[in-house]
Amino acid sequence: MDFVETDEHRDLRAAVAKASAPFGGDYYVDHARRGAECIELWHALGDAGYVGVSVPEEYGGGGGGLVELSLVCEETAAAGAPMLLLLVTHAISAAVIAEYGTEEQRKEWLPGLASGREKVVFAITEPGAGSNTHQLATHARREGDEWVISGEKYYISGVDDAEALLLVARTGKDAKGKAQLSLFLVPTDAPGLQKVPLPVDVLLPEKQFTLRFDDVRVPASALVGDENQGFKQVFHGLNPERITGAALCVGIARYALAKAARYANDRQVWDRPIGAHQGVAHPLAKAKIETELAALMTQKAAWLHDQGLPAGEASNMAKYAAAEAAIAACDAAMQTHGGNGVSQEFGLLPYWGLARLLRIAPVNREMVLNFVAQHSLGLPRSY
Repeated sequence: MDFVETDEHRDLRAAVAKASAPFGGDYYVDHARRGAECIELWHALGDAGYVGVSVPEEYGGGGGGLVELSLVCEETAAAGAPMLLLLVTHAISAAVIAEYGTEEQRKEWLPGLASGREKVVFAITEPGAGSNTHQLATHARREGDEWVISGEKYYISGVDDAEALLLVARTGKDAKGKAQLSLFLVPTDAPGLQKVPLPVDVLLPEKQFTLRFDDVRVPASALVGDENQGFKQVFHGLNPERITGAALCVGIARYALAKAARYANDRQVWDRPIGAHQGVAHPLAKAKIETELAALMTQKAAWLHDQGLPAGEASNMAKYAAAEAAIAACDAAMQTHGGNGVSQEFGLLPYWGLARLLRIAPVNREMVLNFVAQHSLGLPRSY
């Protein structure tokens, strides 16, 4: 067992940090307050090959795996500019298209995803389904050479900046009456697709949307993978989403702790730095320990996924631990800053808000605890 990163991974971390540094916290916070996409950073990362690090080489990507994509997510966040859409465009959409898409679909979408010049966002959540994917109501029916889609999706990120959706819809029922799902690539400008902004109080560059599908027609070639096999295909992307979400949280925690440590060293009260007081130092030290523990679990989960080994338990644990660590780090950083912790000048609240959101999404911590109780401890299913 080797805990030392390879030279390649250390070089990737350093390169992503260097590419992100000219943007950083001030850039991100300004865009978050305005609700403006961090497109300049996204293009800089794309042009350098980091956005597409996990896309297969034959389609213009770096040919890496989830370990490499997680490093990109973590290092951009540690530089102060967490890229939330990497979770949906690459951890899910690019991975699913690469694994299950036709050769035509791969050639059409993967080069643009690899370059960062196109985005495909993920559309699964619905207001009436919650965490129960079997209850999805959006449905698609086959009419000749087309699929006709009707229904509603909720809390879909980045639709305004994407060329297409990777949509999850019901296409049938199995022998027990449970929903059978299929995946579709749907252009965001498709006739009959209504995009309604969903206001949230969290300061984010990425906007949220409610989507309404009123008999949206797509060609038969829009089907990704096999009809009625979408449940299996969706789960190919859900563990990577949780792992990259964990990596994003680790990066947020690192950024908040670095900012707090600088302030605790520089700020003097009663002729000594405030960091000399255990009441300031210990919460930061505790958050640092929790961040390092979360980072280890995140790395383990990404490695397991890339090795083709079962990664569900580690993915859920990493997501849980990293979200908790990020919230604790942001909270400790804000407390260290005192009143300045909520001032616009120091720009900490947007990171706390994103960390708090990631305690809920892409899977809430209660469902993670349900998973661990049932699958890791063998306890009766509680839901």
